[in-house]
Amino acid sequence: MNVRRESLASAAACEQPTVIIVDDDPLVRGAMSSLFRSIGLRTIAFETATDLLEAPVPTSVSCLVLDVRLPQISGLDLQVRLRARGDRTPIVFITGHGDIPMTVRAMRAGAVDFLAKPFRDQDMLDAVTRALENDRQQRADRAVVQRLVDRHATLTPRELQVMKLVCGGLMNKQAAAELGLSEITVKLHRASLMKKMGARTVADLVRMHEALERESASH
Repeated sequence: MNVRRESLASAAACEQPTVIIVDDDPLVRGAMSSLFRSIGLRTIAFETATDLLEAPVPTSVSCLVLDVRLPQISGLDLQVRLRARGDRTPIVFITGHGDIPMTVRAMRAGAVDFLAKPFRDQDMLDAVTRALENDRQQRADRAVVQRLVDRHATLTPRELQVMKLVCGGLMNKQAAAELGLSEITVKLHRASLMKKMGARTVADLVRMHEALERESASH
């Protein structure tokens, strides 16, 4: 177990995309590891869901290839636990005993694909490629939102008020009346907050405001 933790920590520090495999069959783990390494991907394999939950989360682009039927904690239950703790690593499910309700449950919960054993190598590689691209895009989106959050934190209380009113559709004169300020003061606050936020137009500012609201609602 310690070796696995060290291996996953090492993978996290590397920029090379990582495929995390969870399957209680050592032959399957070995075969998939060889398949992914053959196209230049790093792999880390676990026997149980518990092993994965106790390991550090990779910081590099990654995806999870997860068997549905596992001892103690099933693959579907692991998916729920990962999402509950905020882990959005894309998942490709595999199973030798799948059915339609199981597939629907997994896909509705955000799985990238659901493959029945035995699967073709190319089908697995295609699914993992999609999952890694999904994670790459998610990370890029989160980075953009985090920059907005950081910029938003630099606004003064008055700038926050002006931003909310402007993004709510009020003109400078209307915002001034709402806040009991002069119109020129509102204009100055608006210019300052737009500069801090990196917004070139009011439309940019509105999009940023909406993104920040979605981010706040997701927590």
